Amino acid sequence: MDGKMRATAPGRTEAFLPSPTVQNHAANLSLLSDGTLACVWFGGTMEGMGDISIYMSRLTPGSDVWSVPEKMTDDAQKSEQNPLLFNAPDGKVWLLYTSQTSGHQDGAVVKRRISDDDGRTFGEVSVLCDIPGTFVRQPIIVNGSGAWLLPVFRCIGISGTRWSGDIDTAAVLISTDAGASWAIHDVRDSIGAVHMNIVPLGGDEMVALYRNRFSEQVLRSRSHDGGRSWSAPEATDLPNNNSSVQAVRTSDGRIAIVYNHANASMSADRRLSLYDEIEGDEAETISAAVQLSGRKAVWGVPRAPLCLAFSSDAGETFGNRIDLETGDGFCLTNNSKDGLNREFSYPSILATTDGVIHVAFTYFRRAIKYIRLSSGAF
Repeated sequence: MDGKMRATAPGRTEAFLPSPTVQNHAANLSLLSDGTLACVWFGGTMEGMGDISIYMSRLTPGSDVWSVPEKMTDDAQKSEQNPLLFNAPDGKVWLLYTSQTSGHQDGAVVKRRISDDDGRTFGEVSVLCDIPGTFVRQPIIVNGSGAWLLPVFRCIGISGTRWSGDIDTAAVLISTDAGASWAIHDVRDSIGAVHMNIVPLGGDEMVALYRNRFSEQVLRSRSHDGGRSWSAPEATDLPNNNSSVQAVRTSDGRIAIVYNHANASMSADRRLSLYDEIEGDEAETISAAVQLSGRKAVWGVPRAPLCLAFSSDAGETFGNRIDLETGDGFCLTNNSKDGLNREFSYPSILATTDGVIHVAFTYFRRAIKYIRLSSGAF
């Protein structure tokens, strides 16, 4: 995994980003102001462990090799996860990520570092949101009035049980003072709707797409007031396996989404929870959670194939599906050391003005893979 870009098909080039860690997951791409393509992700031994930290690699203009990754965080007591980069209107670059102890996502907070030199160096770590259980995954959006919208999901624990995602909800953190302060706005009727991904449509119109904790369909909601309030999430025609999706508006006005074309109806594979390998026996607490929440988050559905699809009606329907990676997507374990996990997951997508689509994603939890598609390839 030398970071070298290689052509693999007409209009398609690929690279495996270099990494010093055995597990690599949850990539997010960003285009910096000088044209550098940056990718951040988390790496370590296994998700939830104290050695999980944030890493960043760059592909500079004219280069065909991704840089040796820089370690961006290093708290030995915390699992630091789900990073994202934000190019603020004032030219600063923000790095956001979550910080938690072990598998306790309901105790996570959101932290940040800020760069004054276009992402070359970053300042000290500070806390952006200290509401326990607040998680990020998707980029900040600036609406037409200049407000910053940070979509979050709220990992809600049930007293006496370990977190397992059964009653997680969606919300938006909104700042009207360039990130100095934030107010939280919950998305109504959003139990099970997480990883909210906001896509501006023009003016005050926005659409959001969501991961579904119950492994049914990708969910969708609308905002008509610049992202302050949202309709209740409803099912789209795309399946979802309780794994991340990401969508973006392309230069021709369509919405492009990267996702796993799979859900619980397509597989009987199940695991107790995301962190069952590090949290121990959860049988009794799961029973209690089911009694309290009514529905149980579904984990373990294969994370494959990884697909690209397009919508011309603001995300109401999707078509023109392309399989980017195919395989069995086995994810009943997060074990990377022994090569047991075979998922293609947690995609990030960018659409640049030259008509190119950029995708980065988890490959077997061993590496972050990057794919560049020219307009003739999709």
